[in-house]
Amino acid sequence: MQLGMVGLGRMGGNMARRLLQAGHEVAVSDRSSEAVQAMAAAGAQGTSSLAELTERLTPPRAVWVMVPSGAPTEETIRALREVLAAGDIIIDGGNTYYKDDLRRAEELRGAELHYVDVGTSGGIWGLEAGYCLMVGGERRIVAHLEPIFHALAPENGYLYTGPCGSGHFTKMIHNGIEYAMMQAYGEGFELLRQAPFDLDLHAIAAVWNHGSVVRSWLLELLEAAFKRDPDLGELSGYVEDSGEGRWTILQAIEEEVPAPGLALALFTRFRSRQDRSFAERVLAALRREFGGHAVRRAAPPS
Repeated sequence: MQLGMVGLGRMGGNMARRLLQAGHEVAVSDRSSEAVQAMAAAGAQGTSSLAELTERLTPPRAVWVMVPSGAPTEETIRALREVLAAGDIIIDGGNTYYKDDLRRAEELRGAELHYVDVGTSGGIWGLEAGYCLMVGGERRIVAHLEPIFHALAPENGYLYTGPCGSGHFTKMIHNGIEYAMMQAYGEGFELLRQAPFDLDLHAIAAVWNHGSVVRSWLLELLEAAFKRDPDLGELSGYVEDSGEGRWTILQAIEEEVPAPGLALALFTRFRSRQDRSFAERVLAALRREFGGHAVRRAAPPS
């Protein structure tokens, strides 16, 4: 099957390679000419513009957008709308807010274009292990694209979730859960590190990955991280968020669903970006004022 792939970063590039390995024809586009050249060397059809990319595909065309969420995705889809024709398909595999999917699907319907949203999980390991795909859109269009989804996903790793927006909605909740799981591992291993015993964190992660109820792929990744750097001393502890954790909490508020664990995991990421939290300085000041408790002075600016 033919597919156009726009965006050849850590995810898009490996997805294109996996499709090529499965025998599909892939035309690629990226702002980086070096990335396009590398994919052309791997067997893809390199292009220098979205117009050229669409010319390389036979109607009805399918173009997968794998660029950063927000404005880059919006601009790319708007540009594709100008060069695609009625009956063509735009697939958004990035981290898009599902409400944007609903709007885009309606806008593209007016141009007789089909829109499919694909929640994609697998990270940089997807080339080898495959990608978990959560797919929303018209069932008929999704069925047409199934050879692509089956090539990208491992066995049983692809699910049609329902109408447009449902794929990214499912991935949004997936990432909210991911935040909380990561937070639980972080807090647990900090307790182990501060224990009154000389515990081997790498060994503990390794044994928990064999039969324990808390075993997971995340724990396998943590085991590998401890093996490389037992104290994780090379890391600063600054943690970003992709946006989906925030959207998950907004959805919980809208639906009045209590999700304190997910919310706290998100707020902890915010806290990780503060060198000296003002809120915690307020706490120290109050303890000093009402109880005369000792406080630690901030280090003078260097």
